Amino acid sequence: MNPALMFIHSAGPQGENQGSSNLIKYVRNGLGNDAEVNSPKMPTPEDPKYSDWKNELDKALAKHSGGIVLVGHSLGGSVLLKYLSEEVYHVKVLGLFIVAAPFWGIDDDWQRKDFFLQEAFEQHLKKIPHIFLYHSRNEEIVPFSHHIVLAEKLTRSTCRILDGSDHLFENGLPELVRDVRSLLR
Repeated sequence: MNPALMFIHSAGPQGENQGSSNLIKYVRNGLGNDAEVNSPKMPTPEDPKYSDWKNELDKALAKHSGGIVLVGHSLGGSVLLKYLSEEVYHVKVLGLFIVAAPFWGIDDDWQRKDFFLQEAFEQHLKKIPHIFLYHSRNEEIVPFSHHIVLAEKLTRSTCRILDGSDHLFENGLPELVRDVRSLLR
């Protein structure tokens, strides 16, 4: 049986060629038969609330009994960080891959308090053996300063700093597929 990979999408529209849809397709195609990739539709992505996304994660993770790989894109990444550092879950997380995630509270533009991470949140992620962070150096949607803060907090993570300004990775993210494949071997 193939390992499970759950991809938590970004905020905003999630239709064909919107939001995380192209990146999810790229990951699914790139991994082929190496992993079963699923991506639950998170509630109200254009007006997200942590409590709603948390409830959806509770349901989605309850369907898994073995190990799982988690990928979070943008808001999906910050939701996974919050969930895994604050909630009780009974699935073994084999790896956590965070793509272009905001660090809520970093400045006046990022003040959705329901997405704020607890003080010392990183201490609660120690049981996750592999954490990867991906961020474009010149990104404008979620500025690179967010990546710097996450990297400083998650000191044992592997950081992939990408050239360019991509946030949606509509043409894919080969580094992500390569890293997931490497973990699954």
